[in-house]
Amino acid sequence: MPSRQGKIISVNISDLKGEKKRQAGKALLRAGHGLDHDAHAGNWHRQVSLLAQESIDKIRAAGLAVDCGDFAENLTTTGIILHTLPVGTRFKVGDQVVLRLTQIGKECHARCAIFAQVGDCVMPREGVFTEVLEGGEIKVGDCIEVLD
Repeated sequence: MPSRQGKIISVNISDLKGEKKRQAGKALLRAGHGLDHDAHAGNWHRQVSLLAQESIDKIRAAGLAVDCGDFAENLTTTGIILHTLPVGTRFKVGDQVVLRLTQIGKECHARCAIFAQVGDCVMPREGVFTEVLEGGEIKVGDCIEVLD
């Protein structure tokens, strides 16, 4: 049975869409908005992006030197294979944040800056997108748990 619990290993933000994110260590998530000070925050269904370290490791195994945030994910996790969960799945992060999975993968219309920099992009295949149902502060080391 797939794991229902994991950890946040990186919290990442960026000023512009389509670029690598920098590791912030912690962030405030607001319900209906996303991460404060992140380019992807707003009133839409892709407020917070998540990518499993296990997905990043596939790209590393192909010989590319990539790190957390390089695929523009807000939260890098370990322990849960995120893209295998159904849309609608809810996650609890830390003590109070609740996210709902709204989309698995994404369509890339053109080769983005991430693809140009690392030679591949795993987000279209294995990244997931969520909306914030209940906000709060999250940080590296917080538990992420599948609620549904």
